[in-house]
Amino acid sequence: MNKNIFKTIMGILFLSLILGCQSGQKSNQPGEKSPTTPNKVKEVMTQQMQNEMTPDEVLEDLMEGNKRYVSGELLKRDLPEQIASTTTGQYPKAVILACIDSRVPVEYIFDQGVGDVFVVRVAGNIEDEALLGSMEYGLGVAGSKLLMVLGHQNCGAVKSAIQKVDVGSDNVTSLLNEIEPAIQEVEGERDAQDKAYFETVVKNNVHQTIEDIRNRSSIISNLENEDKIKIVAAYYSLEDGKVSILENETHEDHNH
Repeated sequence: MNKNIFKTIMGILFLSLILGCQSGQKSNQPGEKSPTTPNKVKEVMTQQMQNEMTPDEVLEDLMEGNKRYVSGELLKRDLPEQIASTTTGQYPKAVILACIDSRVPVEYIFDQGVGDVFVVRVAGNIEDEALLGSMEYGLGVAGSKLLMVLGHQNCGAVKSAIQKVDVGSDNVTSLLNEIEPAIQEVEGERDAQDKAYFETVVKNNVHQTIEDIRNRSSIISNLENEDKIKIVAAYYSLEDGKVSILENETHEDHNH
């Protein structure tokens, strides 16, 4: 190969290498952020923020988060920063009583971060003394503004209760018996294969739990009567991830 041609080729390669390095350095200048990389949320709930939010604003915040979840546009969070910020205290805005179902990742479906919500979970989203005490703590002591009871599509606990499943465990039987009142109030043949009937029981069970909470907890009932908190019934769709607020069609509306 002619020496001059060889030198020319090597010169071009060397120049390309230099330009490539300069380009890489330019895109990573200190303090600069890529326009396609969104800022991560570092903010966490503070006592002042909790105090200033109304129950309706908390509900709106959760439902807006669910819209982001459904659309796949979850907020980017600086989790290490949020973990550090909540080390010395927590001021969650809401208490959410949900089923243990693994397909209902509560914080995710409302796009909430560290310290944003209390999550109480039990099969069939029912209430007992320990769960009532947990909810009373969240609302009456820690200052949360909203109590949401969240049922979900195709709930296995409700299905088992309809079918009167017996696995030889007094604990399971006791749990399923908590759902029985909601079943008894729904008209129609007791058939878990009937999708319309099944889902009606699922939703009625949410309302039944709320009624039981009001009857069994004077603390929560009084907070609601004083408009310090809001209690809402909700339903999660496994098919599309949407959360909908349930109207009370079976039980009487609660009046202050």
